[in-house]
Amino acid sequence: MKSIVVANWKMNPVTMREAKKLFDATRKAAESAKNVSLIVAPPAIFLRELRARYKGKRIAFAVQSASAEGGGAYTGDTSLLQAKDTGAQYAIVGHSEQRAKGETNETAGKIVAAALVSGVTPILCVGERERSHNGEHFTVVKEQLRAAFANVEPGKVTKVLVAYEPVWAIGGEKAMSPRDMHEMTIFIRKTIVGLKGEAGMNIKILYGGATTESNALPMLKESGVQGFIVGHVSIDAVRFAILMSSIS
Repeated sequence: MKSIVVANWKMNPVTMREAKKLFDATRKAAESAKNVSLIVAPPAIFLRELRARYKGKRIAFAVQSASAEGGGAYTGDTSLLQAKDTGAQYAIVGHSEQRAKGETNETAGKIVAAALVSGVTPILCVGERERSHNGEHFTVVKEQLRAAFANVEPGKVTKVLVAYEPVWAIGGEKAMSPRDMHEMTIFIRKTIVGLKGEAGMNIKILYGGATTESNALPMLKESGVQGFIVGHVSIDAVRFAILMSSIS
C-alpha cells in the first residue's frame, strides 16, 4: 500500500514564481517516489495556477483551510466548493494553527461534514498542545475526534484522513518516538470504533510534527501510520526530495 505525504507549505513562498519553482522540484520528487501518494497544500492564492499547469496523476492538491459555509458574508474565508473548483481534492481541517486562532472542535466537525458532502476529502488534524504524565492528552484527542466525527455517517468514516500532530513537536526537528506514536495510532482507531463502529479500524492515520528526512522511515515502519503531513521540510526542495526517497 502506498504511503501518503501531505506537503503543507503554510504561508510560503512569497511569490508565484517561487511557488512554481518549488512545485516543479516537488513534482520531480513525487515522480521518483513510486510508493508515495503526494498531496500538495499550497497557499490558496497559488492553488488554481499550480493545478492548471500540472497534467500528471501522481499529485493531488489540498486547500490549507476552508469554511463549512457554502457562501455569503464571510469575508476572507474560502468555501469548500470554491476550493474544489480550483482543483483541490482535499482540505486540511482543524490544523493546530487554525485552532490557535479560534477554530473549535465543533467548527472542525462542521467542516469535516461539509467536506464530505462537497466531495472533498478532509484531512483532520488532532493533537494536544502539551503532554504530561497523567494522560490528559488522550482526553484532548478523544474530544477532538468525537466532535469531528459527530456528523459523519458510519459508511463514510474511512473517507476521512486523520493526522495526529502533537503541537509541542510542530516546527522542530525532533519528532515523538515511533513507539509513542504507535500507542496513539491504536488509541485513535479504538476511539473511532467506539464512536462509529468497526469501520474505524480501517481509517488512515498520518503523523505530523517535526517530520524530517531522517525520522520518516522509522516512524512509517514502527508506528502504524500510513504517512505524514510535512511542514517546514516540504518547502526545502532538497530535504523534501530526500524524505520522499527515504520512504519510497
